[in-house]
Amino acid sequence: MADPARQAMNEGAPKRGAGIGGLVGADLPARVGAAVVLMALALGSAWAGGYWFTAFWLIAAIIVDWEWQNLIGGPNRDLRGAFGAVGLFIAAPLATNDAVFWAIVALLAGAIGASLTSGSKPRFRLLPAAGVLYAGAMLISVCLLRASSSDGLPAILWLFAVVWGADVMAYFGGRLIGGPKLWPRISPGKTWAGFGVGVVCGALAGLLAAGAASSSVLLFVFGLATAAVSQGGDLFESFLKRRFGVKDSSHLIPGHGGLMDRLDGFIAAAVFAALVGAARHGIVDIAAGIFEW
Repeated sequence: MADPARQAMNEGAPKRGAGIGGLVGADLPARVGAAVVLMALALGSAWAGGYWFTAFWLIAAIIVDWEWQNLIGGPNRDLRGAFGAVGLFIAAPLATNDAVFWAIVALLAGAIGASLTSGSKPRFRLLPAAGVLYAGAMLISVCLLRASSSDGLPAILWLFAVVWGADVMAYFGGRLIGGPKLWPRISPGKTWAGFGVGVVCGALAGLLAAGAASSSVLLFVFGLATAAVSQGGDLFESFLKRRFGVKDSSHLIPGHGGLMDRLDGFIAAAVFAALVGAARHGIVDIAAGIFEW
């Protein structure tokens, strides 16, 4: 018997070398509408900064963890989600105020609570905890980037540009060019051509968004690496969904599935950018580690 999840995903895969006519899928209007709303909210929160930004990404992180807990299945999903939500709620303001150690402690406490209440075999208990840490890593990363003592807003706008540019152009580049699949067993719709187009366009979009903050060749190279990581984050979630036999993390967003489906690449890119920035310029001024080369 055919795998229903795989069959559903294959139906949405672009044809090889689909050309101009293959650029527009049946779900494109819904995808565009939902994307515009999400982008407006994300940009608005970034511009507002402070606790408006923290609150926006806290809600996003709680939803991501909830979707993760439902995706992996198992007992006590609501209780696991509640432990995760408490950990994230405590970690968010701590990360915004550079109390990274205590933010991590709060996340670990939430992850342990989710694990201990999973009510299942020890081998499964790591998965609920991983969901809390996955959502929390994104939350801490974006809060630290936005709260940087210099270039906090440009850093977030750069990150948005890299991830959105890579995501959009990988979609259209793959449909227009076609060619060999990137990883057909995991994500049958993705091609090497789409990956390449997306990574280059994402890096260019980041360079344009950086503007006066930086325009160096090294920032472009870092943008290439960040865009590639974002595509890897997309593949990771595709692998996870294949592993548990689901098509979407939820049905929260029309035409897009769940929030986790939209943020998979962003989560990976945000954590990567934050780690590099912290390694180069420390926790207090992570954004400088992105722009000063």
